[in-house]
Amino acid sequence: MNRANKVLGLFEVSTGGISGTVADPKIIFTAALKGGASGIIVAHNHPSGNLTASQSDIDLTRKLKEAGKFLEIQLLDHVIVTTEGYFSFADEGLI
Repeated sequence: MNRANKVLGLFEVSTGGISGTVADPKIIFTAALKGGASGIIVAHNHPSGNLTASQSDIDLTRKLKEAGKFLEIQLLDHVIVTTEGYFSFADEGLI
């Protein structure tokens, strides 16, 4: 996202298996830096339909928020999507 919160591009970090995937903050911020982003929104799905953030989701969000502070790239949201709806860390006040 740029300063006006306009989407600069999309970047697929990882394609997971049935029970999980790896989202590396270094790869995420490499893409953001190359794109000249001022902010990022991270999204992933939970094929199970469970809208509860896992401990891994919470840990990743914390890491991205902290790393973004040093790089001046704000984590605007982390969204979990299912067929039942979505969970937004920003909406829940968790960012």
